Amino acid sequence: MSDRERDFDVVIFGATGFVGVLVAGHLAEHAPEGTRIALAGRSPAKLEAARASLGVDWPVLVADAADVEALAALAARARVVVSTVGPYAKFGLPLVNACAAAGTDYVDLTGEVLFARDSIDANHELAKSTGARIVHSCGFDSIPSDLGVHVLHQLAERDGAGELTDTTLVVTKMRGGFSGGTIDSMRNQVDVMKRDPKLRRVAGSPYSLSPDRKAEPDFGRQNDMETFPAEQVDPRLRGHLAPFVMASYNTRVVRRSNALRDWAYGKRFRYREAMSVGTSPLSPVIATLTKAGMMGVFLGLAVPPVRFVLDRVLPAPGTGPDEQSRRNGHFTMDIFTTTTSGARYTARVRAKGDPGYAATAVMLGESALALALDREALPEHGGGVLTPATGIGDALVTRLRAAGVEIGARKL
Repeated sequence: MSDRERDFDVVIFGATGFVGVLVAGHLAEHAPEGTRIALAGRSPAKLEAARASLGVDWPVLVADAADVEALAALAARARVVVSTVGPYAKFGLPLVNACAAAGTDYVDLTGEVLFARDSIDANHELAKSTGARIVHSCGFDSIPSDLGVHVLHQLAERDGAGELTDTTLVVTKMRGGFSGGTIDSMRNQVDVMKRDPKLRRVAGSPYSLSPDRKAEPDFGRQNDMETFPAEQVDPRLRGHLAPFVMASYNTRVVRRSNALRDWAYGKRFRYREAMSVGTSPLSPVIATLTKAGMMGVFLGLAVPPVRFVLDRVLPAPGTGPDEQSRRNGHFTMDIFTTTTSGARYTARVRAKGDPGYAATAVMLGESALALALDREALPEHGGGVLTPATGIGDALVTRLRAAGVEIGARKL
């Protein structure tokens, strides 16, 4: 990519949406002076209003998510395109295709397995040939998971402790609203799987995003909806663990990172995610009820009468918590692993701000800046449909730490 021939370092596509405005606000405040940024979307009036509210003089670019020619022109002018326009399975592929063809780096917030699989199939080889780094899932899905395991692996490797084996992420603390965009993505994926049962098997496979399923280890059934005692993860933990709502996506991303690195984490690397529900004697009951509630929502979206009710109580697309709620949110994730030598390690990823909105805006904004401005610090992987760890790696870890996100690992 001839970087200086591009008009913009970063283009924010979907800049008038709820998350798009937050990402633009983060860049307006934190992007280095001289960073060339543009706002993009389909409504000139809304783009100009967003620009005025930000107090910036950035150019606005008009393009619809379905206008292939406009998207190609947009991609050709940018070093990095940030997309917040979802559900990505409905609106995302044309822009990803345009970026892959133009050799333009791309980041988004998707947590949609089927979209990511389609993007890999359509764009990985093309992006490798043009040098474009297509990096999906650069928000709360799936940066804490992917970068947490990344730094865990690095420390074990530096210590000569062997490869990672059983590895579990535990959501230790979390406070924040549930994203209306995430709910809309769930609706869309349920609809797609109802139309094509084969896609249910794709979404359900633990290696659905792997570049080579046949080369993956066979651990049998890997269930993202388990409840189990926390001491199974680490003897010092107490209480019961419930399923984590994002595990069915995050685990696939982490496994793809391992495979893209020629299984550097280990061929016996087994990864899962769970959520703490406290340490009271009732924690097994709470964990079971949490699991039942999650399954009820997902199954309910597939049943028209139940979905009618859910659509009226769940967050709507394009909505989110107010500023105070976003500021008061937080999350802490602890990852535990045992290596092939028997050594035990843990990593922690922690940040202030509502996970799905405030913290996500920081993650996505810094991902774009790392790709645009930190070229020499990026992994040597080159182009392709990558993950945060394999596409941006330590450059993003450094930026997020500077932005106040705790990311670190230690030996137990």
